[in-house]
Amino acid sequence: MLKHRGFPGRLPGTDYQFVIRRPNPKGITPLTRRERFADRRPPDRRADAGFMTALWEHFGEEPFERGNLDAGRLSWLFGREVIPAEEPFDPASYESLLKIDVAVARLSFPEVFR
Repeated sequence: MLKHRGFPGRLPGTDYQFVIRRPNPKGITPLTRRERFADRRPPDRRADAGFMTALWEHFGEEPFERGNLDAGRLSWLFGREVIPAEEPFDPASYESLLKIDVAVARLSFPEVFR
């Protein structure tokens, strides 16, 4: 599992985790698309925006390996702002390549791309 050095471990001042420390011994958590409903709590929205900011600052438009990025946090963006960068895509692999769909991310998180 690739560890993304310099990537923030969590949203500052919160317990919203962005990375994991070690592989899950019970198996890799697969990425799934989670629906973000309009009535989500403001702290959850800030965590999504903070994670997108960290992804954009760290990777930009380039494809990146999933590595130690938290599957739960990625799943809130997966299928919309973060998409597979390879075919076939294995959602249960730490080596899977992802990329930011910049057009969708700009619409969802305009504050990140100012």
